[in-house]
Amino acid sequence: MNYKPSTARALAFAALLLIARTAAAIDVVATSSSGGMLVREIAGEHAEIEILAPPNRDLHYLQARPSMIRAVRGADLLVAIGADIELGWLPVTLQQAANPNVLPGQSGYFEFAAQVTLVDVGGAADRSLGDVHPLGNPHVYLDPVRMATVANALAEKLAELDPDFAEQFRSRAAAFVNAIDAQLPEWQARLADAPGAVLFHQDANYLLYRFDVPLYGFLEPVPGIPPTASHVRELVDALTDRRGVILYTPFQPDQAPRSLARALDWPALRLPLEPPLDATGNDYIEHIDAWVDALASGIP
Repeated sequence: MNYKPSTARALAFAALLLIARTAAAIDVVATSSSGGMLVREIAGEHAEIEILAPPNRDLHYLQARPSMIRAVRGADLLVAIGADIELGWLPVTLQQAANPNVLPGQSGYFEFAAQVTLVDVGGAADRSLGDVHPLGNPHVYLDPVRMATVANALAEKLAELDPDFAEQFRSRAAAFVNAIDAQLPEWQARLADAPGAVLFHQDANYLLYRFDVPLYGFLEPVPGIPPTASHVRELVDALTDRRGVILYTPFQPDQAPRSLARALDWPALRLPLEPPLDATGNDYIEHIDAWVDALASGIP
């Protein structure tokens, strides 16, 4: 097809605008798929997102890799969970990346934990005691209400970095918050009679606290320390004649959960802590919905 010169120039100009718009997208690195989900939901096409940890990995135990360092080196914004959950690998990554704009306290750094009140605060900062978090429990992403708060704060951070689209960011965050608010009554109703749960690790605490579901204990005798036979027996003795559910994640071994489930005649269910790698806000709501279903499975 032959274009007139004026048409060709117009098409070329439009192509240049598209290239410029793409080049101007905020380069975001998220440590987790929860962070990637919020950026994708709020920024849309105005952000390019790279996620450092896939949802089937434990954020406590990653190692800094060259690909992580390269990603952080070119980032405009780093979105972390915080509260020391990435302590074993993110500081090293930041140091090697040598990108001062995304260091904690700088304009290109954002963390979930700094936006909300944390639970389980305190305890000795002694790694020999396990995966202790004296700043508070970092697994805030399983509380949809706290995630709504984080979404609004992230919209403001994105607005600082790209003021031209500030109102769009705020509008998209508000839509996410409204979707959470609309779902809360149904989740609360479904869990009104939930008897309680045993967790493998202190990772779904926020979800149980949010919906007043009793937390009976943990398969780990100390956070980060593998379950022992004696500790499983203690749980069996304490929980016999009760009803409940045992919840654990894909990166946690299933021997202890299955053993406890057989002894108590409870369901034991394995669920991902994080939404899928390419998750949107709707996927996050489905993710929380799956956890609510799991907790409700303990209802007689």
